[in-house]
Amino acid sequence: MAKFLKVFLSLMLTFSLLYVGVSAATVSSECDLSDINVPIDTTVNNAAIGQTLDIKAKSVILMEPHTATVLYENNCDEKLSPASITKIMSLLLVMEALDRGDITLETVVTASEHACSMGGSQIWLEPNETMTVHELLKATVIASANDACVALGELISGSEEGFVALMNARAKELGMTNTTFINCTGLDAEGHLTTAYDVAVMSSELIKHELIKDYSTVWMDSLRNGESELVNTNKLVRFYKGTTGLKTGTTSTAGYCLSATAQRDGMELVAVVMSGDTSNDRFNGAKKLLDYGFANYSFFEVEADLGDVTKVAVKKGVSKEVKIAPDGKLNLLLPKNEAKQITQRLNLKSDITAPVKKGQVVGNVDIYVGDKSVGSIKIVSNEQVKRLNLWITFKHIVSGLLVL
Repeated sequence: MAKFLKVFLSLMLTFSLLYVGVSAATVSSECDLSDINVPIDTTVNNAAIGQTLDIKAKSVILMEPHTATVLYENNCDEKLSPASITKIMSLLLVMEALDRGDITLETVVTASEHACSMGGSQIWLEPNETMTVHELLKATVIASANDACVALGELISGSEEGFVALMNARAKELGMTNTTFINCTGLDAEGHLTTAYDVAVMSSELIKHELIKDYSTVWMDSLRNGESELVNTNKLVRFYKGTTGLKTGTTSTAGYCLSATAQRDGMELVAVVMSGDTSNDRFNGAKKLLDYGFANYSFFEVEADLGDVTKVAVKKGVSKEVKIAPDGKLNLLLPKNEAKQITQRLNLKSDITAPVKKGQVVGNVDIYVGDKSVGSIKIVSNEQVKRLNLWITFKHIVSGLLVL
């Protein structure tokens, strides 16, 4: 029965792909490819801050990932089936395993019977077939292949069940309080639920790993020496300027879902659309959200301006001064009409007494937008200064006498 179903689905996919002029060997993240080459609406949405966006979906959110600021939302905390955007968490765990060195992109993975038994989107892995992590990532990100995703999960945790436990633990660490994963693929399952807000949170975490964009920005690729073509059904990758990803998802229960990421002029945004009625609903909805964000907001990495001040006075130290430097920058997301209102105020301590440790806080720069304080940057010592004692004083006196 399973073999018959594979053949049937393969024939249906082949017919669909021939209809749109894509190779019959193509594996796609979704079965519905009827509009794969149809551009999205190019009309720019110029809605001002506070206006309501007409988006046909149950739940939406627009988030700036570095500050976790929610720029727009509607019903973003309703628990819904996420379909394949579930794989955002699966991919996050893979990226983190790569960062730790637990696996590499060249690690060879042998497909298990369980991984090969997945339904829905797949690359038709055969039991004991081998692929590298790099190849399985291409299949998972671009084609949303369930079998490839499970194979990666089994590599990391030994079983899908163990991998799902890690997914839920990581979700808890990220504060995704309304999320429960039952599987790592997004296939419909009772209790497998998340929210648009939680999807935005895990998407924001995933795109911190620049490697994911090597896959999520790909429109077409292939596997098996070109025998299996992969087409990304995130049409924003092809038709929306600055798109960096991220993941589509569709099931009969979830409807049409999308977590879309894009970057322009130094600002990155995450737009999540859940439970749209049509494929266009999610793409047009995500585009409206992204347009809204790019039209109304700017992102700044504010650096502390110390002017000509490079040192501060130190009491009872072997040196009378200590070099100072800012400790990092301040990320600011502001409405564009407030961008020119940023000011700074330098506040340095006047009673610094030795010993002074390197990295010790000696003041701060307060950042304001207009009259409103929006944060501060610590000013720290750039070196250590030992406390002056009798022995050091004596050595200085002797040294001075010898010079004389």
